[in-house]
Parts: sequence; structure tokens; C-alpha cells
Amino acid sequence: MQEALIRRVAVYSLLLNAGLVIAKLFLSSASGSLALEADAVHSLVDVLASVALIVGLELSSRKAKGFPYGLYKVENVAAVIISFLLFLTAYEIALEAWVGETADVPAYGGWVLWAVAALVPIPFIFGSYQERVGRKANSPSLIADGIQHKADVLTSSMVFAALLAQRSGFPLDRIAAAIIALIIVREGWEILKSGMRVLLDASVDRDTLEKIRSLIDEEPEVSDLKEVAARNSGRYLFVEASVVLRITDLRKAHLISEHIEAKIRKAVPNVERVLIHYEPRTKTVLRYAVPLAGTGGEVSKHFGESPYFALLDIDSKSKTLRRQETVANPHKDLPKGKGLKVAAFLLVHKPDVIITKEVLVGKGPGYAFAESGVETVQTAAGSLEEVVKEILHESEGT
Repeated sequence: MQEALIRRVAVYSLLLNAGLVIAKLFLSSASGSLALEADAVHSLVDVLASVALIVGLELSSRKAKGFPYGLYKVENVAAVIISFLLFLTAYEIALEAWVGETADVPAYGGWVLWAVAALVPIPFIFGSYQERVGRKANSPSLIADGIQHKADVLTSSMVFAALLAQRSGFPLDRIAAAIIALIIVREGWEILKSGMRVLLDASVDRDTLEKIRSLIDEEPEVSDLKEVAARNSGRYLFVEASVVLRITDLRKAHLISEHIEAKIRKAVPNVERVLIHYEPRTKTVLRYAVPLAGTGGEVSKHFGESPYFALLDIDSKSKTLRRQETVANPHKDLPKGKGLKVAAFLLVHKPDVIITKEVLVGKGPGYAFAESGVETVQTAAGSLEEVVKEILHESEGT
């Protein structure tokens, strides 16, 4: 549905530009106005831009074995071509303003002024519609063509002002032409800059990358997010990520990657492909979570009702405690379901091992930890200091 709308709007653009060329050539012939003749040439350039737009859209939607990522960037190439056509148009207008001859008192009737005035709002109305459709569909070439149509209003207004000034004996068309040429150059530069950023794979903004990164990192099964990369191709986004998972089961790993992909597609528009590279965990620094009965370091007998949890980062290679943190349990006072809530809370902190006095196997929290690849270990230690000694002793034996 969206592809059909984009193509239909592109064809409308071509028909509109062709109609404007015919109308302006007729008015130029009837009035002998050099300004109208130059504006007709400008519209002829727009016809070529519309042809480039249609060709770009058609090629960008095709699949080819030699182009596994598709031909979507052809649409960005079309946007770049349109920007250069804008530069050419600005040059033509500036040249006309500099060396063009200004007619004496025009011999045309007032109907020519009315006809030119009627043409002024048409490209702006259509350009606004085209740009709105382009932004909704994330189509760079459609947006570029819409901007160009809106720029046509300036040239048409310049022509109308020139005709009106000539009729009143005030030749202002050269000054107006120079100002409009500068405006068109600025708009062409913005289109060129946007298109080249995509062609050079530097188009994805920081906020989008951070959003993708947070979507992946919040998954409890992801132990480490090594790299996230994304690039635009046409109006589509390609995402690649390299993650370390806590689990070694390939079937579960595949399901997790599919879940991450679905989350990204739902949260980020126009994603064409998400490629997740996953590998098993090979960490030497493991994070242990231990329920505490208080701030004094006493190990709690109950998992869900523990007021605090100690998070211990222990390097099994150097046999040292690298980091220790105590976090408050926000769900300890819940009347029911606190075990699963606490498990979800701890998973946000990315633990590798849960050490408790209470048996979690066969209970809700135990299932939640197992699904996320987090090991649960039972201990008889009474204090956090004893737990650390047990962990370091076990690591010396491995």
C-alpha cells in the first residue's frame, strides 16, 4: 500500500511539472516575457528531476542477487541528482538576473498576470503534500522532490513580481532572482548533505542508535553488548548487533535473537533487516547476587522478603572482589507475587549467579533465572563475608 502511494505521488509530480512547462511556455510566448521563459526552463529541469525520482523509486524496490542489501540507495542517489538539478536551476536564475535582458513596457494583457498568479500556489500545495507523504514513508527522494516543488513557489512569485513591476515601470526582477537563487542553493545543499550521509553510511542519528542499544541491553539474557551498528539505505534501516548471551542452548539463543529483532522493529520505524550475532559467555568477572537481612551483611533466609541485595563482581582469574554494591529491594512488602517481581528486579542488574539460603529450584524465581541463563546456588553461609570466601575458594578449585 505504501509503495503504491509513493509511486503514485511520483507520477503526479511528473504530470504536474509537465503541465507547468506547457503553461509557462504558452504564457511566455503570449507575453514575450524573458522571466516566464526562464521559469519554463526551470520547470523543464523539474520534469527531469521527476523522471529521476520515478526511476530511483523503481530501481530501489528491485531485488538482485548481486545486491544482497537491495538497491534502496538508488533512491538516495536520486535525491543527490535532484540537489544538483536545484543548483543548476539556481545558476540559470542567477545568470538570467545578471545578464538577462529586461523587456520594456510589456505588450501583454492583464490576463497573463492573473494566469501567473494562479500558478503560484499550485507547486506549494502539491509540494507540501508530497513532502508529508515522503516523511511518513521515510522516502528521501520524495521529500527532496517535495522541497523542490515548494521552492518553485519562490520562482513563480519572482516571475509574478517581475511582471507586475515591469507593468508599473519598476524593474525589480534581477534583485528578486538573485535572492531566490541563494535560497534554492541552500535547499539543494541540505538535500545533497542528507543524501551523501546515507550513501556514506553515516546517516543514523545518535538517539536512534542509543534507543536500539537500550532495547538490546535491557534483555536479561544478554550478558554483554559488544557492538551496535546501523545504517540507512533509501528509506530503510539496517541494524547489526554483536551480543554475548548467558545461555549456551542454540535453540534458546535463536529465540532470544528473534525476540530482540521483534522489539527493534516495533520501536524503530522502517527497519528492513536486523542481524544479531550472538556468542556464549566467556566472562572471567562474574556478578553474584546475595539477599541480605540488613546492612550489617547478614545473609537473609528469605529471597523475596529480603530488604537488601548485595551485588558482588568477582574476578575468578585473579581471585579478587572487584566491586561490591548494595541495592534495596523495592518489592519486599508486596502481599503476593513478590518472588517474580524481585527476580525481574535483579535481572535488570545482570547477575550471573544468585546465592540464597532458600531453595529456588521449582519456584517462580528459579524458573525466571533459569530462562535467563542465571545460575542459582544454595548456601549455608551466615554472612556476606563467608559467601565471598566460599566463592573465592570455589574459583581456586576451578
